Amino acid sequence: MIDNMNSYFVAEKQESVLFIAVGLLALAISVWLWVNGHRLKSMAYPLVFIGLMQIVVGGTVYLRTDSQVSTLSAQLQLNPSVLKAEETTRMQTVMKNFSIYKVIEMLFLIIGVGMIAFLQRHEMAAGIGVGLVLQAAITLTLDLFAEARGADYLSAVQRIAI
Repeated sequence: MIDNMNSYFVAEKQESVLFIAVGLLALAISVWLWVNGHRLKSMAYPLVFIGLMQIVVGGTVYLRTDSQVSTLSAQLQLNPSVLKAEETTRMQTVMKNFSIYKVIEMLFLIIGVGMIAFLQRHEMAAGIGVGLVLQAAITLTLDLFAEARGADYLSAVQRIAI
């Protein structure tokens, strides 16, 4: 189980760096769009909004992961039944949240594509649409990887023999 735990949290920490990097890139692109007065500079609105969320979420996961692994590793050694119960409950909540995130991300994709398709003559709407599509596609992709990783980890937790 310790190998499953370490693999899961190492990958979580690595993906958190990706979230931070994507968020920072979104902010940099937004600044570039505004400074250059690009006709689709309104794509900066969703880039900044979602980019800031990516930075906060990525930073939070990155900063808490090491202490979380230490706590869980100790708990696995001292009281595996408590770890199994608590971590199963926590991960079930995490997995339910992925369902919510995916719906939101897919809605952003659909709305963004719709704005591009039907409002392309309106620079503001088209720009927002492009920003939504970019951010939603990247975030959805990262969340799909995280969800698969979470399902594997939850399965390993549930197999802990008590």
